[in-house]
Amino acid sequence: MATGIVSIAAADHGYRWISLVLAALALVALPVLTWLSARSIGNVFAIEDPDVLVRLFSFVAACAVLGARFASNQIALWVLAAMALLSWLLLVPAVGRRIWKHRWLGLRDRAHGAWELASVATSGIAIVAADLRIVVVALLFWALAIAVYGLMTGFILWRAFHERLDPGGFEPDGWILMGGLAIATLAGDHLHRVWASGVIEIITLITWALATAWIPVLVYFGIRRINEGPGALQFRGVWWAMVFPLGMYSAATFAMSGETRVAALATVSLVFFWVAFAVWLIVACAGLLRLLRFRRVFDR
Repeated sequence: MATGIVSIAAADHGYRWISLVLAALALVALPVLTWLSARSIGNVFAIEDPDVLVRLFSFVAACAVLGARFASNQIALWVLAAMALLSWLLLVPAVGRRIWKHRWLGLRDRAHGAWELASVATSGIAIVAADLRIVVVALLFWALAIAVYGLMTGFILWRAFHERLDPGGFEPDGWILMGGLAIATLAGDHLHRVWASGVIEIITLITWALATAWIPVLVYFGIRRINEGPGALQFRGVWWAMVFPLGMYSAATFAMSGETRVAALATVSLVFFWVAFAVWLIVACAGLLRLLRFRRVFDR
């Protein structure tokens, strides 16, 4: 998912080889991700932890993002869109059932940034549906994605204020609060291409503005967390959750530069592409180094 969107952002700015290499890596990883996700999605009703179920929406989003990356190939687009939709249809009832069991206070105490993956995945389906020119489906999923984002954000903010905005509770997946709005912006742009509605354009502008407003807030809490000590920078898989929103914001802002014809937004998009790519490199290298350390320990 993260690799796919950074590939799209690279293509937006004409960095063909970077885009191709990242796209190839994403394609190589897709079968592995599909196998792992299929094992979990096939047993969704046996999984009790809603956090585990919500994170499975990352597979839906990954299929949708790759579908958007290879939208010029209709066969690939249809296959990836079908994979995304089928997985989404299997996950939604299971997630809804598990989440409802915790009721309001229980949901507040568990909510965190990764829960926005439900909205991200739904926006992803809206994007591929728009690329397939299935306007009604794209519009339905786009509206649903925004509604789910509002619901999840309400729980996350409720928890944040209840816990007095403790910076120690900040995790990189908090960036998905911005990424959820960024992908909704990109979905609105794709939908606007096939149905030039003024309402869609206005809503897209609003989602982009709100995504932008999240950035200084997330940077502030990120800096406070880093200042707590070197342990805050220790690599964990959750750091990948920071790459996707940065790449998505680059792609969404590039789309907005075309919609509004404001050249400065293309520059902003370019800056965020390089930030996203740099973070991608750092997280990928950190992950490889950690894997090598584990392998050495195991070999001993």
